[in-house]
Amino acid sequence: MSGKQQTEELEKVVIRFAGDSGDGMQLTGSQFTLTSALLGNDLATFPDFPAEIRAPQGTVEGVSGFQVQIGKIDIFTPGDEADVLVAMNPAALKSNLQWVRKGGNVIIDSDSFEERTFKRAGYEGNPLENGSLQDYNLIEAPITSLTKTSLQGIALDNKSVVRCKNMFALGVAYWLFDRSMDQTLDFLKAKFKKAPLLVEANSKALQAGYYYAETVEALPSNYKVPAAKIEPGKYRHISGNQAAAWGIIAAAEKMGKKLFFGSYPITPASDILHELSKYKNLGVTTFQAEDEIAAVCSAIGASYAGELGVTASAGPGIALKGEAIGLAAMVELPLVIIDVQRGGPSTGLPTKTEQADFNLAMFGRNSDCPIIVVASSTPSNCFSFAYQAAKLTVEHMTPVMFLSDGYLANGSEPWKIPSVKDLPEIVIPHARLNGQEFHPYVRDETKLSRFWAIPGTEGMEHRIGGLEKENITGNVSYDPANHELMVKVRQEKVSKVAGFIPDQEVIGTGSGEVLVVGWGSTYGSLLTAVKQLQGAGKKVDLAHFNYLSPLPKNTEAIFKQYKKVLVCELNMGQFAAYLRSIYPEVKIEQFNKIQGLPFTVMELKEKIIELL
Repeated sequence: MSGKQQTEELEKVVIRFAGDSGDGMQLTGSQFTLTSALLGNDLATFPDFPAEIRAPQGTVEGVSGFQVQIGKIDIFTPGDEADVLVAMNPAALKSNLQWVRKGGNVIIDSDSFEERTFKRAGYEGNPLENGSLQDYNLIEAPITSLTKTSLQGIALDNKSVVRCKNMFALGVAYWLFDRSMDQTLDFLKAKFKKAPLLVEANSKALQAGYYYAETVEALPSNYKVPAAKIEPGKYRHISGNQAAAWGIIAAAEKMGKKLFFGSYPITPASDILHELSKYKNLGVTTFQAEDEIAAVCSAIGASYAGELGVTASAGPGIALKGEAIGLAAMVELPLVIIDVQRGGPSTGLPTKTEQADFNLAMFGRNSDCPIIVVASSTPSNCFSFAYQAAKLTVEHMTPVMFLSDGYLANGSEPWKIPSVKDLPEIVIPHARLNGQEFHPYVRDETKLSRFWAIPGTEGMEHRIGGLEKENITGNVSYDPANHELMVKVRQEKVSKVAGFIPDQEVIGTGSGEVLVVGWGSTYGSLLTAVKQLQGAGKKVDLAHFNYLSPLPKNTEAIFKQYKKVLVCELNMGQFAAYLRSIYPEVKIEQFNKIQGLPFTVMELKEKIIELL
């Protein structure tokens, strides 16, 4: 045994927890994250879990992981490689070792390394003995047996005792990174308040892990990551799905409307439904429908009735909603559609991230049916763009697709809580009679949006439905010339939105060799890669898009300032193809990844340097 080890100060560090899907790694990672956020670290997380509800125990397919990067500097990604991996079994080690930097710390539960377990994980021999870990600082800790020892005398069955080993591992991590246990101890009291034995067991396991790490000689030092210098204000730790839910609640509150959310459960969008169901006191109505079509149609009904109608799904569900979204576009009613993208096609990779619904959002409806499309780029700004989606759909009376994805939905970061008074005003285009005969398709001259007539208002009776409408009167019309007029008006209405959104910003000098272009969740990796290259004197800038349909009005002018435009996205090049179709004279290159994983900073830098 040794005395108190030395403490090393770091600017940033990446830690990855991994184990069976029943080992509590998501809870462990989220608690470490929350504690770090309360200490003032900037951070970004990447939960990575299996699609199977009950994958075979001890197999690579059943491994659940959670990675977080914390720092005293600005953090935009969960990190390319982990400095520390906590692996609770051989399968966790096998599937996650590739994400650990050479020389990094690998902490394993040595109790789980038996011949039957490492063979089940796909190892031919014991990885602790075959030299495959010689490039890492391996710490073999008997986590399971130490957990059992620390909980002797507590009247719990063996299974419940063993389940506390994730708290032991968390205690080790808390000592290693100089974190306090107080927040998690309070969390355990609240979580298990009706089961005091579980509070006692988990708390003791947490403390046992901490004091074990403090005394074991295999850990020669611990690390201190000071608080980041951030803008003063009130912050909280928030995930993308939670932020999206709060954004649409805030928008409904701002416009004085009730929020109706019609949804059908689907990974990774279901948490929005779960979150919104907590806020009945704010006038939020949540409806878990029998299928995707019923979900979107119920939301359209709510918008017709004069409230804010919202629906959400992932790619497979958005495909099913297509005809109904066309109905909302035809009758020109507000509707927010949240698409939390995942790997596809079909059922695809339910728990992995992808950006392959761009074409679906833009063109995934029958006939010419343009809608507004926006995308968030960080977990926290899911709030801002969900709010903006609600603002745009009401002010322009046409559906808005809001694109998020699994990486943003499940990831989290600190979020500065905005003041309600600072949120943008939402101007509702309610129909007014003003002593004149009401016509449902009279339009705002600037936006071309029609006015919102609330059912039951005397004098505003009008036809509703999916058949083509006659201009001005709204009567059913099969006239060829009228149909062409209405199709063009609906397109022009969306195009005019470009005059009501911000110009596209460029991070850099505004001209040069290469402009890196991205949209959605690639922001953190692209920003980090570009800033590092700019710091090395490379002539590269970044334009990251949140408004996709229509594009900001200065887009073409930006592109013309660069010799090459490199579009990076997690699909086969959908946004790149779209940009080529609009700006054929711009030299557009593309870099794509389709692995269900986000870009790493290193692979982006290599591609950009190749172009330079």
